[in-house]
Amino acid sequence: MTEHATRARPWTVPLIVWHDGAGDHTSDDSREAQRHVFAGVRLILLGVTAVLQVSLGFGSLLTYPHHPAARYSLAASVLVTLVCAIRVVRRKPLPTPVVVGGVVTMLTASAVATAVLPPHAHFGPTHWLWGQVGWSLLLLLLDRVPALLAALAAHVVLGVGQWLLAGAPDRAEIGNAGVVVLSVTSLQLGALVMTRFMLRNAAQAVEVAAERERAATRAALAEQWDQDLRAGFAGQLGATLPLLADLADGVLDPRADDTRQRCALAATQLRRLFAENDDVPDPLVHEVTACVHVAERRGVAVSLAVSGAPVPVPTDVRRELTGPLAEALSAARERARVSLLRTGGEVRVAVVADAGVEVGTTRGRVEVECGTYGRHTRMEARWRTS
Repeated sequence: MTEHATRARPWTVPLIVWHDGAGDHTSDDSREAQRHVFAGVRLILLGVTAVLQVSLGFGSLLTYPHHPAARYSLAASVLVTLVCAIRVVRRKPLPTPVVVGGVVTMLTASAVATAVLPPHAHFGPTHWLWGQVGWSLLLLLLDRVPALLAALAAHVVLGVGQWLLAGAPDRAEIGNAGVVVLSVTSLQLGALVMTRFMLRNAAQAVEVAAERERAATRAALAEQWDQDLRAGFAGQLGATLPLLADLADGVLDPRADDTRQRCALAATQLRRLFAENDDVPDPLVHEVTACVHVAERRGVAVSLAVSGAPVPVPTDVRRELTGPLAEALSAARERARVSLLRTGGEVRVAVVADAGVEVGTTRGRVEVECGTYGRHTRMEARWRTS
């Protein structure tokens, strides 16, 4: 009999590798949370902009004398707000053409309205559009922070530059301009900071929820794996568990021939089960050899013949092929002959033993033929590969 070298390893259990796109799922949830934050903040900014246009814009035009160009600037700013409102009230992001056109329109309207101001009227009640432009820029560029900061800086530089070019301001005007610029700009930047804070909290909340979901999924998988493992052990151990129970309860007599044969079958099944988890190049030959070794330890003379090149055989098929072999060898008394034949179309495992037992007929995908001839049993298990 040929010995087959193996790299045996301890009894192992199946390894579960869980991957369901959790990273992509979390990323999608984070983006969805950001869209909700932007949509909610834009609704607030839309209201602020509309209120400022009505209270400051129309109020200033009705209260103070203005150049006709100021009315066109107000009309342009109102038009930008209305165009944004069409998307904002539907909680949809603003398209890039709307954003670019709105920014250019608001900066141009601010420059025109500032250019036609009366002398010494900068940063006062008549200069209403200067403060309102920043809120419109927030509405347009809320999700584009670098562009928003650049637009706000350009707006401040343009307004201050036009103010300085209009004439030399005195101390009172400089102090008033500084207060207005700092107060309005800090308030608008504060709104931007609060928005980023809300976005960070939303992302953290999504991550916490995703981690809880992953933990629940891992717990469910571990529980299912444990149940499958227990069921698999119970099924693969075959006759071992009932045999041990009967022996422990005193139902069986260890000296009886039938009990000894059941013990031999259980030992063969266990040895084959352990061999199933060894890392070897030819698992089927390894499992057949394991069954043969158990019979040889009982004093049975077994000859093993293997022919044909190795072919991949699924684990469940190997169990069905070696199951009848284990039954026949466990019943053998003195001699047995085992043969393993592998061709391009089928795999056969056959045994002739002085057993005189009936093994069975057909098991799943494996065809089993068995016949008894006096005190001898011939069994053949066949699996067609195609």
